[in-house]
Amino acid sequence: MSGTGPILPFLPVMVFAILFDLSMDYQVFLVSRMKEEWEKTGDNRLSVLNGLAGSGKVVVVAASIMSAVFISFVPTPIDTIKLFSVALTAAVLIDAFIVRLVLVPSLMTLLGKSKWYLPKWLNKVLPKITLE
Repeated sequence: MSGTGPILPFLPVMVFAILFDLSMDYQVFLVSRMKEEWEKTGDNRLSVLNGLAGSGKVVVVAASIMSAVFISFVPTPIDTIKLFSVALTAAVLIDAFIVRLVLVPSLMTLLGKSKWYLPKWLNKVLPKITLE
């Protein structure tokens, strides 16, 4: 049985870097689906609702699988891996279920159509990409 000890200095930086990458995947799933709906309907509430309905399941399943994998490393005798495991499991669950499925849709609903504002000069420069 191992005792408690200090957190290694590189651990928070590595957990942040890994979590940032994982959370950007969730953000792309959610917001790209919402943007597609916004371009189709022009209705803010409907675009957020349909985007969340279409991508929310993917986020939940991905977060559940990753959490199960990360938490499976807790029984290892190596303390560094245990810390990574607990930190990533907690962070993925908080990010996916609280931030991406509650806070992001709430804020996007409150912001209304202003969140999709794009200056005309930038809109001309950016390519138009659609997938059918």
